[in-house]
Amino acid sequence: MTPDAIAALSALLGRRFSQSRAERDQHGQSETWFALTPPEAVVWPESTAEVSKILKICSAHRVPVVAFGAGSSLEGHTLAVAGGISLDTSRMNRVLAVHSADMQAVVQPGVTREALNTELRASGLFFPVDPGANASLGGMAATRASGTTTVRYGSMRANVLALEVVLADGRIIRTGSRAAKTSAGYDLTALLLGSEGTLGIITELTLRLHGQPEAVSAAVCAFDSLHAAVETVMATIQLGVGMARIEFVDAAVVRAFNLYAGAEMPEKPHLLVEFHGSPATVAEEARRFGEVVAEMGGADFSWATTAEARGKLWKMRHAAYPACLAARPGSVGLVTDICVPISRLSEAVEQTRDDIAAEGLAGPILGHVGDGNFHAILLLEKGNADELARARRVSGRMAERALALGGTVTGEHGIGIGKRGYMQAEHGQGWQVMGAIKAALDPMGILNPGKVVPDRTAP
Repeated sequence: MTPDAIAALSALLGRRFSQSRAERDQHGQSETWFALTPPEAVVWPESTAEVSKILKICSAHRVPVVAFGAGSSLEGHTLAVAGGISLDTSRMNRVLAVHSADMQAVVQPGVTREALNTELRASGLFFPVDPGANASLGGMAATRASGTTTVRYGSMRANVLALEVVLADGRIIRTGSRAAKTSAGYDLTALLLGSEGTLGIITELTLRLHGQPEAVSAAVCAFDSLHAAVETVMATIQLGVGMARIEFVDAAVVRAFNLYAGAEMPEKPHLLVEFHGSPATVAEEARRFGEVVAEMGGADFSWATTAEARGKLWKMRHAAYPACLAARPGSVGLVTDICVPISRLSEAVEQTRDDIAAEGLAGPILGHVGDGNFHAILLLEKGNADELARARRVSGRMAERALALGGTVTGEHGIGIGKRGYMQAEHGQGWQVMGAIKAALDPMGILNPGKVVPDRTAP
């Protein structure tokens, strides 16, 4: 950053511009194995107009800008690898409108999913996308997040109707509308979802809401083998059983749950499931699922019959990452995910398990397997270069396997730094097209450089 850029940003934001080491380090951390990569400064805008002014200054001085939400991403998305500023949206945290009749909400990007659902409690509506972490909705849109409920309600792609976005030069654009559909021009909303802050800074979102289900039922069940558990998922989906969630955890994750949360579950692979709907529908879907479980040799079937019990179950599932880290004290995680067609899920999970064992690593496996997406949490000793190399080999083989099976190298974590090396293999010439789009919207390359698209060969 030049002295002129520092002076301009400081004059605009006052105490909401900081170059303190503590603030910079806080915004340079990663949830996983990536090294501390602090920005040169942190800014906290409070409005779209301020974001526009910040980007005009940064564009004039060629200062890189990395948007920062809750900091819960797993692939180094928010690390300032080229320096510049971290643009923290946490103060843009208002629910601007709730249109109950249209089942929509308009929010600023710093609103978290839990805060929105707290706001919606009396409306009979809720926002369903649940990645586990209490992520910001702007960050969830930027990474096209999904999660435990995607099998029923879809990802952010299905639940974002419109966006307000500030481009690299400070222009403010709106994409989409509150209408249910449109045939008017390019779908810029879809383009920006999953762009990871490389095309623009999201400053407002119009979200699709859903009715709170009349009845909810959840359960856990154990299996003697990983194969039986995953085959049960495939059979359940293929039979058309209406799942709201169907999650897989292997025996290592269960062991971590027992140590971390006192769960007292049999140390076997488990499925965690939930059904939404009318009482009659929920009862029928649960019955059908129970029949599949029985055919597949499942046991220890336990229902969470109260809201408190269901909350405890999903809180435990969402705490899987810290629970696994606690199982190897002092470790750091290389957390990776892939997504494959549901018919190839069992093959992908079992071969991943074999890869982890062959490399001699601790690597619990879990995932939102109802849509073919699963994760490996590779637990590494901090600073152990050999273990990191072995973990990266496992992650690489997972990515290659996903592509060979007709899938994708990431179902929900996104690209960030960790998966950028696989983009050419997945997209071919399409990756170069992404680079051309980036160059058109951000010709100086100041928005989250070093992420998603190919490196620029010329200014």
